[in-house]
Amino acid sequence: MKATISTKSSKKLADFLEKTNLHKKDFAQMIGVTLSYVYNLIDNTIPFSTRGTTLERIATVMEVEPEVFEEYRLPQEPILIDETVSKIKSALKSKKMKVVDFLKAFPRNKRLDIVDILRGALPVPVDYNELKFMGDAIGLDKEEIFNIWENRFKQVLETGGMNVYSNSALIDKMIDCAKKHTLTK
Repeated sequence: MKATISTKSSKKLADFLEKTNLHKKDFAQMIGVTLSYVYNLIDNTIPFSTRGTTLERIATVMEVEPEVFEEYRLPQEPILIDETVSKIKSALKSKKMKVVDFLKAFPRNKRLDIVDILRGALPVPVDYNELKFMGDAIGLDKEEIFNIWENRFKQVLETGGMNVYSNSALIDKMIDCAKKHTLTK
């Protein structure tokens, strides 16, 4: 018989899984852990995770701040949520869509990446087709998806060293061409 380690965090997680009727296997896959690990967390047979990445992933899926878990310690470096991630999160809220439902729209092997995008650990893809799949899952129209892509595209150019202001004519032409190509499909 295993010893139990009772924590409020384990209870919160168990309550969330029960309330959302989310299968533990799906949840484990969404946060990048094994199914047995999730069972052990819920059954209180191991201490609740203190690993920042795991707690942030759990919090992202549960749509809570990681600080609700007593085991969470604030990272020394700030987490930077870029504008495109904020737009996706805002779209989820405006469509009243739960993160779990959003994640279920993706193949299982892609869900962990989406969780990491939402928590700010991975950038929003610049690949239009991937971004379109995300936008379609939320229920965004073509124009909204394109606007998110445009912001992300400009970020990539800027990060790569391009001065977007002095090259605005070139960038505007590229974006106009992309807009004609993507919105007329």
